[in-house]
Amino acid sequence: MLTAITTGRRPKQYLALSGRSLEPSKNGPLPKVQSRFRTKPATVNRIACFATILALMVTGCTSSNTTSQSKDDGNAKPRVALIMKSLANEFFSTMAKGAEAHQAEHSDQYELVVNGIKDERDVSRQVALVEEMVASGVDAIVIAPADSKVLVPALRRAIEAGVIVVNIDNRLDADVLQQENIAVPFVGPDNMAGAKAVGDYLAANRKGDKVAILEGIRTSFNAQQRLKGFEAAMKEANMEIVSSQSADWEMSRANTVASSMLSEHPEITAILAANDSMALGAIAAVKSAGRAGEVQIVGFDNITAIRQAIEEGKVLATADQHGDQLAVFGIEAALKQLGESSDEEASIEDVETPVDLITSENLSNE
Repeated sequence: MLTAITTGRRPKQYLALSGRSLEPSKNGPLPKVQSRFRTKPATVNRIACFATILALMVTGCTSSNTTSQSKDDGNAKPRVALIMKSLANEFFSTMAKGAEAHQAEHSDQYELVVNGIKDERDVSRQVALVEEMVASGVDAIVIAPADSKVLVPALRRAIEAGVIVVNIDNRLDADVLQQENIAVPFVGPDNMAGAKAVGDYLAANRKGDKVAILEGIRTSFNAQQRLKGFEAAMKEANMEIVSSQSADWEMSRANTVASSMLSEHPEITAILAANDSMALGAIAAVKSAGRAGEVQIVGFDNITAIRQAIEEGKVLATADQHGDQLAVFGIEAALKQLGESSDEEASIEDVETPVDLITSENLSNE
């Protein structure tokens, strides 16, 4: 049974629920800037709504919205909003399903609202989702930001409204957080270490020394960290990166970019993709170039299609950051903060979550 993510004092409630142990990262606790006990504008709205409901009940009308009633009678179940990137990406749809399964198992503990955007670049829509969730009166937001910088001002406004914010998957930019004078805990994997492990495996099993990299959105921290991991592995192995370009996390864009790379640099013998959607695009590009079996491909995320591609020999390796549990880790961290003592501002530590190398060898052992 999992214990709470410890922060130096015992929470009153909302201990970690998933049955897995999370270890605080070595970076230590964040400043105490978030508190669920600030006056929230949404609280006033809920009180007004409750008064309206009581009036309706007195006149013989009924309401099916029991959430607002339970919140205002002191027996509140917290509402947690999960805001993700593109739900068209299997990694994030898997994340959503994992969160929904967790909430179903712990429906007496909290309510969950799941949101996502249509594609990875629709940052403005994700900002709007944050604002909509704050206006709706959620108690916490767990977010995988599409951009490490642009989302920060919206999240600062959420914190000022009394909403607990937890960052998952893609770390928010430290400099922008400092500029906005807020601290947001990050719950997620070491992307650089995961990419380095994938790159090391490619280096140990390489067919040549010339490689290309398909990067994610360059303003995203996880894209930057995965690029650094790939670069470190290639440098250690004395392998040359002849081309490195962004494909914005998208499969179709990766197909186009990889096709151009292969045309301009026929010496390429491997493509390192910073996520599995782009790896799928690279598979299509390699096939179109008539180089299937010659150009090795690695990815990051361990989606179903890539697992199949590894088994078929089309992809050499990927990294599993356990997407089905990543949002759960963030939700548990948010619930932990919501259970903090009312006489102190909430503070939790960053939490590093698992990331594992996936190859044909360990797939065959499952």
